Amino acid sequence: MTNADVIIVGAGPTGLMLAAELRLAGVRPLVLERQPHRRDTPKAGGLGGQILELLRYRGLLERFEAACPGPPPAPRFPFGGVHLDFTQLADPPLHALPLPQQLLERLLDERAAELETDVRRGHEVTGISQDETVVSVDVRGPDGPYRVRARYLVGCDGARSRVRDRAGIGFPGTVYPEVNRLAQVTLPDSVTVLGNGDLDVPGFGTVRAGFTRTDHGLLGLGSAPGATSVSLYTIEDESVEYDDDVPMTVTELQDSIHRVLGAHLPIAGTTRLSRFTFKARQADHYRKGRILLAGDAAHLFPATGVALNAGMLDAVNLAWKLAADLHGRAPLGLLDTYHTERHLAGARTMLHTRAQVALRRGHDAAAEALREVFQELLGDEQPLRRMGALVAGTDLRYPMPGSGHHPLTGTFAPDLTLHADDGVTSLAQLMHPARPVLLDLAGRPDLREAAHDWKDRIDVHTAKTGDRPADALLIRPDAHIAWAAPVGEPAGTAAPALREALSHWFGTP
Repeated sequence: MTNADVIIVGAGPTGLMLAAELRLAGVRPLVLERQPHRRDTPKAGGLGGQILELLRYRGLLERFEAACPGPPPAPRFPFGGVHLDFTQLADPPLHALPLPQQLLERLLDERAAELETDVRRGHEVTGISQDETVVSVDVRGPDGPYRVRARYLVGCDGARSRVRDRAGIGFPGTVYPEVNRLAQVTLPDSVTVLGNGDLDVPGFGTVRAGFTRTDHGLLGLGSAPGATSVSLYTIEDESVEYDDDVPMTVTELQDSIHRVLGAHLPIAGTTRLSRFTFKARQADHYRKGRILLAGDAAHLFPATGVALNAGMLDAVNLAWKLAADLHGRAPLGLLDTYHTERHLAGARTMLHTRAQVALRRGHDAAAEALREVFQELLGDEQPLRRMGALVAGTDLRYPMPGSGHHPLTGTFAPDLTLHADDGVTSLAQLMHPARPVLLDLAGRPDLREAAHDWKDRIDVHTAKTGDRPADALLIRPDAHIAWAAPVGEPAGTAAPALREALSHWFGTP
């Protein structure tokens, strides 16, 4: 019999991120992965959205950036057959990191090893049971079967989650009859990339950059003058059920392009080939007793570029709450806020990805008019920024208890340049240990005194910042603001409200 604090099923990005966050919080996770090795099959092509800021807040972003095989792409992203083009904005609301999932998993694996995490590959879960105090898991490993027990189990085992099925958690939604093929390719000399990004294809003519819609599907082309490779993307309606573990071939890609475009496109080489289908599903509950879900096991979205962001942020939200429970200092209902908050986040992501389905799947004149009007709206800065924040997940505001909240409560804490007695730092640096932070920005001894009884579980910092947004911020380990003191709020009001927030999120002192 083996014991652990938390069993994580699945060593993809969500599971490995959760394991690292738990280790930072002093918890012993055991990660079980049925595949004997990291997958080589291309999946996601990069990270984007709020998770990039979170990685910076953990001190990991520079390391991830250094591992990218190419420079960050221009801030121009597909959205349901149109584009969110931020290239004219000095501070785009949405960024991407071109880090293929294979590299991402390698980096997260290395991080797990540095934190001395027990990751077991080639260990398949064959049975799960739970009672009021423990989860028991039967495992088939390379040396035979064994059983492991833990206080909690988290299913990070993907779209066909066995954990979700064995827990009896519903996974309602819609399956779309679309097959999407995405590739990064190099072209032979016979194909010319024109100055505007279009392609001149021998025997066919011009294939224009952007999206080409035909009666047989959609072709997407992204290229730049002088570039050594181009991005190709096709969407077709098919009834074929593909095995995600069987990689796509160049021939399959070229056949798809020929069906959509009616032309053969020569390809010299590839750096990425992936195929995926679209589903809109969300688990009824992210928790059932001592079993929880995160990542694709909890939600599937019918658009690209959002799944990793959502899944890894699930992990960061869950880890500190599990740790508080395991350390015996979680207030009543804390773990239930994981479902409340991340189900809300999933619903917001589902909202814009379903809107993308409506935009891209229409083929008649009315649908073309809708896409044209939508693209015109995105020519104005305010709606463009709003859509960027929605896709990035930066517009999310978690519900907070009580009333009369500061506008910042529930939101992701903005990075601030901080001037303290011992030098200049930033809020991002304060969040590297993944601990709660009370940041006193106005020299408020009454607030520091109010937090004194929680000194074993929160870090208190005093600093100044230009144009301070509040007198003080109480920031959770996931970098969301639990409480804020308005500038100039009287001590008699602020201190009791701070103690109430501390008790609500971090337990009785």
